[in-house]
Amino acid sequence: MSINRGNPIGHEVIVDSWPEFKAVLTRPRKEIVTEPSDVYGNVYAAFYQDLDVYRRLLKDTDAVNWAHTFRLLGIQEGIPEATQDAAVAKQTQLSTTPFSVYVVPDPNKIYAPGLEPSFTLSSLKSSHVDLLNENWAYGRNEQSRRYLAKMIQHFPSVGILNQAGHLISWTMMDVFGTQANAYTLPSFRGKRFGAIVSKAVIMKAYNTGYPIYGLVALENVHAQNVLEKRGHQRLPELSYMCLHYTT
Repeated sequence: MSINRGNPIGHEVIVDSWPEFKAVLTRPRKEIVTEPSDVYGNVYAAFYQDLDVYRRLLKDTDAVNWAHTFRLLGIQEGIPEATQDAAVAKQTQLSTTPFSVYVVPDPNKIYAPGLEPSFTLSSLKSSHVDLLNENWAYGRNEQSRRYLAKMIQHFPSVGILNQAGHLISWTMMDVFGTQANAYTLPSFRGKRFGAIVSKAVIMKAYNTGYPIYGLVALENVHAQNVLEKRGHQRLPELSYMCLHYTT
């Protein structure tokens, strides 16, 4: 979704044929991600009109670099099975995790309380990256730090600063266009800061022209209930994150 908005992170589109196509992949350009183990930067998004064509695109071409660790996201049934078929053909391993998909039909109707005067909203800055990385369960390494810095630089983000100007709650939009990395420092929880930063980043993304959606793990019932109370709508379709590791 960022490709037609200036392509800030250097992705390219691969199709099975042109101008008529039945399968689409987006991937980073080769010069953008040079580390084979970089699961944060090696990301693909998949779409198909014909599942067999998608399967062949992965199995019979170099559209996917199977020598690299990568993530592949698709919001269509059949993508996990077809991607797994390709992994078997390449004699390599793949795991898939399903997620519930939440959209925001009307961002203006999303509920958020007011912010106390002693706190302020701010976009995230490069000086915040270390704090974000330290508190991200899937991060805490140099690759994740670079990834977070790039997301902050190019996509909508929001944080809450306390009276001393220290960041205490935040969220951002990630490489797939979803709201992600939401976190509030433990000593500031219970004040609904999460709802405030969520609404703020939704409005930022909406005003920039991005569709508003998010992914929630199927077992995370608490997060699902929170989103639904705020006005998010769950789609009947699932999203699938396929993970391929080289080691």
